[in-house]
Amino acid sequence: MSVDIVTDRGVGKTKGPVPGTRRRRWRIPSALAWAAVTPFAAWAVARVAGLERDSLTTQLMTGTPYVAAGSLLPLLLAALSRNRTATAVALITTTALGLSVLPRAFRSAEPVAGTPLRVLTINTLFGHAEPDAVMGLVRRLRPDVLSTQELTPGMVEKLDAAGLGEIMPYRVLEPEWSAGGSGLYARYPLTARKNLFEAIGHNMPAALMTVPGAPPVEIVDVHPFPPLGRQVYDWTAALDALPSAVPGTIRILAGDFNASLDHAAMRRFLGRGYLDAADGAGEGLTPTWPVNDRVPPLITIDHVVVDRRVGVNEVSVHTVPGTDHRAVFADLRLPRPEAP
Repeated sequence: MSVDIVTDRGVGKTKGPVPGTRRRRWRIPSALAWAAVTPFAAWAVARVAGLERDSLTTQLMTGTPYVAAGSLLPLLLAALSRNRTATAVALITTTALGLSVLPRAFRSAEPVAGTPLRVLTINTLFGHAEPDAVMGLVRRLRPDVLSTQELTPGMVEKLDAAGLGEIMPYRVLEPEWSAGGSGLYARYPLTARKNLFEAIGHNMPAALMTVPGAPPVEIVDVHPFPPLGRQVYDWTAALDALPSAVPGTIRILAGDFNASLDHAAMRRFLGRGYLDAADGAGEGLTPTWPVNDRVPPLITIDHVVVDRRVGVNEVSVHTVPGTDHRAVFADLRLPRPEAP
């Protein structure tokens, strides 16, 4: 664009914008920015305050890690709208979701000295997990305890035929021809613990294990109902019924909790003296379900939970053919017995 300029030498031409004028800058409409920010902000409030109540909101809450990543988009839109209020709300939202999720990707539990205890948990999907694959994990990872869910009588027979009884001869089993069966296998002697807590949902056997060089350890096989429909109330009650950590007992709970760390009920349980081992090892965002040919694992609902006095050395997650859950392995360190 050229502009006529009048000077004492006459009229001349100059190129460029007229001095004192501004170019019109492109911006996102504020209404669009608010439309993007509002649902993410509502999600952040529900996650931080633990507001999920019914089945739908409880299931949706497992998607929080993905929502946290997605919250960067409304933050960008709010910034481009140059609406300060929308930008501030979007920034607070992203920060709140990030602080809820990102710590799981970083180790928070330092490895400590102590008696090693290796724990492996797997949901066998109505006993359809391939026994040879399970035994391959057992031989490679050398767990001292194997916690199984959806354990059927047929699966018990298959695992014994594959040689599990020779490696882990001690057991406390409650198998069923349904999703309700569960069982504990161990290298060390087990004594069944009855009436330790009210098992709401599937079978949840518990046992006291004698570990050389360490105090006795209680092992609990956890498998509440999934929070589907009205079962969400049983699911909440089951997590609330799990035993709290107590000074005189080292306790480890392993299984399919049907819960993620974004569920208020799960966080409430952990707040009673426990640590999620994967979270402590920086593996808390590794998904464990579902596993099939069409959908990759998306959410983390299988856990090894330990008394906070237990050290977490390493946690890894493993795919097992035949089941839709990935196995979780935790290499732990037990505190040494206190001197009398």
